[in-house]
Amino acid sequence: MSNRVRLVEVTDANRAAVTAVRVLPGQERFVASVERSFQDAEEHPEGNPWYRAAYAGDVPVGFVMLSWDVPPAPGLLGPYFLWRLLIGAGHQGRGYGTAVLDEVVALLRADGVTELLTSYVPGEGCPEPFYRGYGFVPTGAVDDGEVVLRLDLSSRP
Repeated sequence: MSNRVRLVEVTDANRAAVTAVRVLPGQERFVASVERSFQDAEEHPEGNPWYRAAYAGDVPVGFVMLSWDVPPAPGLLGPYFLWRLLIGAGHQGRGYGTAVLDEVVALLRADGVTELLTSYVPGEGCPEPFYRGYGFVPTGAVDDGEVVLRLDLSSRP
């Protein structure tokens, strides 16, 4: 199976299928569900949430949500922050996470963005190795117990 993905707007027509995408049970403590992501987006409009479903062919395999061009403020990291990234349990290990980030990075670069921040909850099985492998580096900051990472978009091939 190809690891190519398309980032697709979430609509009434695909919302149920996208919401059904779930991570492995042990990962739930590290990343909130798609449904919780929609709630977070609604509850925190100041984060300027931008989200898309990740599709491989006609199948939703993941979900991504960013804070898009927000001024940093208490409780907000930005201006561009990878708020949520998840790949469904049955689709992990196929390169979809990297493919989603590649698409996000291309969109950000097209807007002239030079860095992307994210964070993770430390612990056994956390996504740190994935993010570090992609090129994110620790900033030295911790936000609400989460380690903050930075990706220099000018250095990513």
